[in-house]
Amino acid sequence: MRMMLVGAGAVGESILKILKKREDGWLDYVLVTDYDTDRARTVAENMKDKRFVYSKADATDTKELVELIRQHNIDFVMDAAPPFASNMIFDAAYETGVDYGNMGTWSVPMDHPAFGEGIENSYVEPMTKYNFDRHSKWQERGNMALICMGIDPGVVNVFAKYAATHLFDELKELHVKDGGNLSIPTADKDDISFGFNVWTVLDEVMNPNVEYCRGKFIVEDAFAGEEDFYMPDGVGKNCLVKVEHEEVVTMPRYLGKYGLEKCTFKISLDENLITALKVLDKLGLRSIHPVDVKGVKVIPRDVVAACAPQPKDIGSEMKGEMLVGVLCKGIKDGREKEYFIYQPFDNSRSMKDWGMQAVVVQTGFGAALAIELIAKGIWKEAGVFSPEYFDPEPYMDLMNKSGFIYKIEERK
Repeated sequence: MRMMLVGAGAVGESILKILKKREDGWLDYVLVTDYDTDRARTVAENMKDKRFVYSKADATDTKELVELIRQHNIDFVMDAAPPFASNMIFDAAYETGVDYGNMGTWSVPMDHPAFGEGIENSYVEPMTKYNFDRHSKWQERGNMALICMGIDPGVVNVFAKYAATHLFDELKELHVKDGGNLSIPTADKDDISFGFNVWTVLDEVMNPNVEYCRGKFIVEDAFAGEEDFYMPDGVGKNCLVKVEHEEVVTMPRYLGKYGLEKCTFKISLDENLITALKVLDKLGLRSIHPVDVKGVKVIPRDVVAACAPQPKDIGSEMKGEMLVGVLCKGIKDGREKEYFIYQPFDNSRSMKDWGMQAVVVQTGFGAALAIELIAKGIWKEAGVFSPEYFDPEPYMDLMNKSGFIYKIEERK
């Protein structure tokens, strides 16, 4: 595989570290690109391997990306850039006839969402639509785009497919739960921590959230559906809220044939972060529309993303673990059954093994294992897909072999 990484942030760097450790001869070349040349250089040089080279690249410039793909003979593009660039990177891969992967998609809510039934009534561009609308074109080209291949979406999608094919006769409900007990003991009581890409947090958390229910998509305002959920492994109670996430669209697409009736996504968010996000929203500082500041056009969200604490700069001071899973409900042998399939990731172990915090490494692992299956031709078909389309067993086998453990807890 000759791979181009677009976006050398913390998650992108973690993907490369994991790939380098795991690959056994199938990784020939990696072009590390970023808008910040110094960042791309640092990440590439830290690999201490001449297969890893770097270049400056504007992820929103499809023409520039196309030129780099062709110049470096790339055959797989891994999109680790902020979501606003994903469509351009996706298009560059299609234009050059190479395979593509990402960890999430771009969506554009209406300025005044209608809420209620119908995702199209609240979104100008719903999540995943841009990609799946181009499935037949990718098929004709004979190339594959695998979207949503991080931890969630990504690993949880694999878990959901496993539940459908191995645990139930009928799969009725899937509820993704993203939580943990990470904390920074030395933090000031008013500190705000963004656990992952700041731009992404401002995007998905404050967007209208979406739930799938019996063939329909129900849209609500931010922070709906608050619930207390008890996480295993001693993590304990997490207060979760709904946010916009691709699983509620992709899981019904591929798992509806198993009887799926309901799908939700909920995440645990720090109270300080929730307060900050609400204030930013009310001040118009999460807007993607340029404003004039003394003759200079700036995008408010870009300013916030540049000023906020960066996920790559925190880690060693954090304690606890991330725990991400999917609560699966269905029927087996005529009885109602319930399982929680999850992936726990301890921050101390993450810092010790990878020198990076758990949130980014957990996501990086999700993508890296999918890339390995693509490189080995195990997950391969022409078109646009998400992980639930494929056989989950090879992926879960890699999880076992790599130490990226998963557990299955029967709850009913």
